[in-house]
Amino acid sequence: MEQFFKRKSSSGSSSSANVDSSNNVGSSRTPSSRESQLDGVLGNLQADPELRTRMIDYDANMRDEVRRSYLQKGHCQPRGHNFPITNMSGINRRFIPQWFDEFDWLEYSISKDAAFCLYCYLFKTNFEQVGSEAFTGDGFKNWKKGRERFKMHVGLVGSVHNKAREAATNLMNQNTHIETTVSKHSDQARKAYRTCLNASIKCTKFLLRQGLAFRGHDESATSNNRGNYLELLQFIADNDDKVKEVVMENAPGNLKLLAPCIQKEIVNSCALETLDANHGWSKR
Repeated sequence: MEQFFKRKSSSGSSSSANVDSSNNVGSSRTPSSRESQLDGVLGNLQADPELRTRMIDYDANMRDEVRRSYLQKGHCQPRGHNFPITNMSGINRRFIPQWFDEFDWLEYSISKDAAFCLYCYLFKTNFEQVGSEAFTGDGFKNWKKGRERFKMHVGLVGSVHNKAREAATNLMNQNTHIETTVSKHSDQARKAYRTCLNASIKCTKFLLRQGLAFRGHDESATSNNRGNYLELLQFIADNDDKVKEVVMENAPGNLKLLAPCIQKEIVNSCALETLDANHGWSKR
């Protein structure tokens, strides 16, 4: 069944195993240059928004890891800081730490005495560049209009800020992460193929054991008797919902395993397995 299932056999598999093991040993001892570079980048991320490297200046292949690391670390909100007072039009004003509670996205730079937005810093480069750089590049510090400008920054549902926040949620939600989704679909496809193949093998083994013909005179969908192989497969599907979900009309167009050539290949594989078993028994 080697062409349908991967088997552990002979020197071919052992040599490949040696290659794999040697690769694993090398990779476990010496991380790749990309991993080393990424570790260096993640180990030197600046907490202060003013001191951070612009997201667009990071390697494109590292940006999501940088974003994920910042989101895991959390917002830069130095609540216990002694916020400096600035005279604005004759009135002393300063950043109010209670704004952190009202606007959870808000960050504060001690080095610049300015407010920033974490989500927009991380994801604004993904969207059309509109509006000012007040909360991403320059920083906002007009404390007189603080609450008013913060609300304006959030904007309506489709604003850049809300898109950036949604992107952050999706990145941290592994169930919607594309790699997980693809992996999940791949696992499902493999399980479906294996179930379909096992059903086909069962049909083949039964017909071979009984010495029955596989093909029918009329194997069309409208035929009352499509031949032993198809009728037996249909019988198994009718009595097993898991099989029914992945065979016949429910199988992908290129993985139905119904073609005469596929039937012959499974028969040949069964013959080889039988010969191998008999040969092994004769040596005892």
